[in-house]
Amino acid sequence: MDLLDTLVEKGLRRELPTREEALAVLATSDDDVLDLVAAAGRVRRKWFGRRVKLNYLVNLKSGLCPEDCSYCSQRLGSTAGILKYTWLKPDEASEVAAAGVAGGAKRVCLVASGRGPTDRDVDRVSKTIEAIKEQNEDVEVCACLGLLSEGQAERLRAAGADAYNHNLNTSEDTYGKITTTHTYEDRVDTVQQAQAAGLSACSGLIAGMGESDEDLVDVVFALRALDPDSVPVNFLIPFEGTPLAKEWHLTPQRCLRILAMVRFVCPDVEVRLSGGREIHLRTLQPLALHVVNSIFLGDYLTSEGQAGQTDLDMIADAGFEVEGAGTTTLPAHRAGSGCGSPCSAPGSDVTEAEKSEEGTGQRTDAGRPDLVAVRRRGAGTEVAPNA
Repeated sequence: MDLLDTLVEKGLRRELPTREEALAVLATSDDDVLDLVAAAGRVRRKWFGRRVKLNYLVNLKSGLCPEDCSYCSQRLGSTAGILKYTWLKPDEASEVAAAGVAGGAKRVCLVASGRGPTDRDVDRVSKTIEAIKEQNEDVEVCACLGLLSEGQAERLRAAGADAYNHNLNTSEDTYGKITTTHTYEDRVDTVQQAQAAGLSACSGLIAGMGESDEDLVDVVFALRALDPDSVPVNFLIPFEGTPLAKEWHLTPQRCLRILAMVRFVCPDVEVRLSGGREIHLRTLQPLALHVVNSIFLGDYLTSEGQAGQTDLDMIADAGFEVEGAGTTTLPAHRAGSGCGSPCSAPGSDVTEAEKSEEGTGQRTDAGRPDLVAVRRRGAGTEVAPNA
């Protein structure tokens, strides 16, 4: 039995692949990418049908962060020309969120730069959550405020938050090379605090920072062990003015291999295609929908995404449907209720993956810095948001 057949069978049983199998996915050649996407697509359709969940980011406080995360345009010492502003008022944030919901977003993600919230910050965000829920009772709200202190997760939950996001980003072994102002263990602890408070945990990674295949497998296996409900996969946006501005290691095919590996390791989890998809996947974004079941609509924190209507057209043209507000995203064994649409569908047979040393997906040119567009609309501006 070949690699892809084995991975599909394990994914349909929610069985963890071996590290060697996960590494083998990343080592497949460009010639095998369509077979790989088809195999991962069978697992994706088993647990999520043809639904795509839309999420919408609201940057509550932009820039001026005291942390030194090398990938971030908001970091200490960043000279990236991003928007910088202090906390949005609850009604301002609610207005921005409403644009995303009107565009089809089922979840609103409230993000603020900084090491972690003060108790006063938690009060602010709690009022914002309440304002959003007053306007859109069914919308999911996820908070992403950095490292949590004792009791803060419980307060966010009481205010109506449904989820908390805190990404691991990279492997434990290489974390210190990316960030020095906090530790990998700090991040794990925050995810576990959110889970203990009854919040749905959202935790993912950033690919393209110069990491090895082993690093990617390590962080995805660590995420599987943490068992978050959603795993965002970000591809590095190399902002000028940050230490990783020259890191252009990704091709569209490499991105698809990474997404497929995440799907096989986390078969029944909401895998979200996140920041950097427009820059690195480019015209192959529709293929990624066969692997992931969730994307961000419109813009990101400090960079612009493609037009919201383009996202919706892409989903429809690829033969998928936007997940409705009344549908439970996760399969029944994770969510405790039905998934709201057929959770399985017949998949095409996959062919044997051919081994090749060619087409590793490593970029050797200067990348596409022309595609990195700083956000100049939406939160913190007078310009209408992109949704």
